[in-house]
Amino acid sequence: MFSSSSAGRAAASSREGTDPGPRGDDWVGLSADVLPVDAMSRWATTPDAGAVVTFSGTVRDHAPGRTEVTSLTYEAWDDVAVRRLHSVVDEVRARWPEVRRVAAVHRVGQLEVGETAVVVVVSAAHRGPAFEAAAHAIDRLKETVPLWKKEAWS
Repeated sequence: MFSSSSAGRAAASSREGTDPGPRGDDWVGLSADVLPVDAMSRWATTPDAGAVVTFSGTVRDHAPGRTEVTSLTYEAWDDVAVRRLHSVVDEVRARWPEVRRVAAVHRVGQLEVGETAVVVVVSAAHRGPAFEAAAHAIDRLKETVPLWKKEAWS
């Protein structure tokens, strides 16, 4: 969803980046910078975690009913979005207490086709809980985090 009014929302193009990096066993935030997918996966790898699931959502060249998408621009209410990202991680930890580390970070600003827009990483001792928790995290992020997306076409 996208609203043409940016009153009350951070202007993504002027944001320096609000990704705080990892804090303990959580890595939650928004970032105007390229998301460090590999670094996030390495961070989630711990001696007691036998499974690390990484989901990387990328900008594709089409949307429902529309071809030739050239870019997406994401905007967010920073404070609310980050609080909701933390809530998603809290849900994951409540449902899957065996989860070791969780990352949920979304890009803001203009992204070209092929760029990573969102990353969710979950580590756990076993693959079942890691896959389930990662799927839950990305689904809840998309359902609950207030992000606005504007598509550009050629």
